[in-house]
Amino acid sequence: MRCPYCGNVDTQVKDSRPAEDHVAIRRRRFCPSCGGRFTTYERVQLRDLVVIKSNGKREDFDRDKLERSIRISMQKRPIEPERIDQMISGIVRRLESMGDTDIASGQIGEITMEALARIDTVAYVRFASVYKNFQAADDFDKFVSELRPPEAADD
Repeated sequence: MRCPYCGNVDTQVKDSRPAEDHVAIRRRRFCPSCGGRFTTYERVQLRDLVVIKSNGKREDFDRDKLERSIRISMQKRPIEPERIDQMISGIVRRLESMGDTDIASGQIGEITMEALARIDTVAYVRFASVYKNFQAADDFDKFVSELRPPEAADD
């Protein structure tokens, strides 16, 4: 693994341990050249996924891009980072096990929204506002009203 500080390719692993509920390995590394320390994560990748955007453009699936968007929607929410990591790993495993390497971006958005809805309603609404491209406050109001349970009719 190349050192991110000096570029030396001969770094040493000092510690390895399971991470993210045993779906990744966290490795602490040391660079003998500059003395730098850094962490890497190793995950199983079942297949290379390609995202088909709504405009037809194709791009390689980027787990980090998915993680960034989820973490943005979860900012300042009372959710443990480990829980978020587990959710992201679950989404990626679900995408990889779908059987096809080409996945529509809309499908990724829907799966992500399902996962967020189970964990935190506020994060779900935040993600939906970007994913569904809300343009006005009325869009939020209509979306949130669909989340509310119907009020019981008075007899």
